[in-house]
Amino acid sequence: MEAISDEEMKENLSRARAYVGVLLMAGPKYGTPEARAIIYQHGKRNIELRKAGKFPIICPVTDRGPLRGFGVFSVSEEEVRTIMDEDPGVMAGVFTYELHPVRGFPGSTLPDKSA
Repeated sequence: MEAISDEEMKENLSRARAYVGVLLMAGPKYGTPEARAIIYQHGKRNIELRKAGKFPIICPVTDRGPLRGFGVFSVSEEEVRTIMDEDPGVMAGVFTYELHPVRGFPGSTLPDKSA
């Protein structure tokens, strides 16, 4: 790991911007028979939001705990709340969510681990 100078640290911090983080939790209807089809629709909608530039970081959680996903939105908290309240999984009780203001660095990406 390469060390950075204090100046480089300050420069990086000055580029940080506000985003909205979402934690997606299993809701009361998560394990029901109809949940699978609803989760598919939820995932399809997430990809549409990513394609629209509103939800650039989407991370489904693959363990069996109550946290089912997390991500970062690039729109206002008010818009994210509307998006999440209209999510098919949230509306059906398959998921609940929490929103958190976060700061991040524009242009951050996840590496392609398959390459």
